[in-house]
Amino acid sequence: MTKKATFGKTLVAAGTLMAAITAAHADTLKIGIAGPVTGPVAQYGDMQKIGAMMAIDKINEAGGVNGMTLEGVIYDDACDPKQAVAVANRIVNDDIRHVIGHLCSSSTEPASDIYEEEGVMMITAASTSPSITEKGYELIFRTIGLDSLQGTLAADYIKDKIKPQRLAVIHDKQQYGEGLATTVKEILGDAGIESVMFEGVTPGDKDFSALIAKLKRNNIDFVYYGGYHPELGLILRQSREKGFDAAFMGPEGVVNSDLAAIAGDAMEGVLATAPKSFDQSPENAALVEAFKERNEDPSGPFVFPAYSAIQVMTEAMDATGKTDPFELAEHLRANRFDTTIGEIGFDAKGDLTEPTFEIYTLHADGSKTPVSK
Repeated sequence: MTKKATFGKTLVAAGTLMAAITAAHADTLKIGIAGPVTGPVAQYGDMQKIGAMMAIDKINEAGGVNGMTLEGVIYDDACDPKQAVAVANRIVNDDIRHVIGHLCSSSTEPASDIYEEEGVMMITAASTSPSITEKGYELIFRTIGLDSLQGTLAADYIKDKIKPQRLAVIHDKQQYGEGLATTVKEILGDAGIESVMFEGVTPGDKDFSALIAKLKRNNIDFVYYGGYHPELGLILRQSREKGFDAAFMGPEGVVNSDLAAIAGDAMEGVLATAPKSFDQSPENAALVEAFKERNEDPSGPFVFPAYSAIQVMTEAMDATGKTDPFELAEHLRANRFDTTIGEIGFDAKGDLTEPTFEIYTLHADGSKTPVSK
């Protein structure tokens, strides 16, 4: 156990007596849902929110957990690390001990430090940076695969199927995007496919003419992009306008309908890695209809991982009869769970024991189709 976890456990233990005294009167258990409600990637936060809130509602309809009704409390970190730290501290001060989120890896990592120290369980349905769980924390889990798995899947496909002659690897200089881009670059380099360009762009930029001119000068025929959809959408659209027609590939951070709104027809045929399309699983058909009845889109990559995060957290509560984060964490690592993303288990770090990514072709209408292996 880490020093921070020991301290956190002491704090939790100190509150156990009071929790026991008030348990008979506590009919509501609050679960924090932390991610971007505002900002350029708020759509991803909405995916997480609708998945988690649907799970909470379904569990409440079935009678709640251990006599308690669940309540989801939304916190906006705008995918900004400083705001994420402020949100994490607010969650602690609000006496919430269970969190779904955060979403962007650069926000999740500093927030996880606070949660571990303060005895708060966090399950992220979207953050994929390996460094988040490499610290060996007890209370940090995720229901999505790692960048190391996603990057390897992308690199292997590029190597085996695309076989580019002139490769460029571009990223957004952030933990998530640059980490993925570096993984892809290194794996392809080891396979003998060197990157002609490896460059970063600044999030929020609108004019990528200099980058596109350089891509054209270097006769790039394939671009891997690590980052989110706002920048890639503009790069795609401006590339089409300037006659640069190389193929593109990105991660799950570009897979949403807003990419089509920004890039238009230039999005057609872009490749992307993303979690499996759980909305297409026959087992989830009734749940998909429930989302549609709410006019919510169940196809986003973080919807069902967020639903499953609530599932495993509350199943652990039901099995143990407890809400103590450390006891729940022990149960999560020791068992397997049937969820909307399939049967899952967690390793010692809190990561999934099975990968969840596939490769898709994205279309200008906002849809995606799986690429045949």
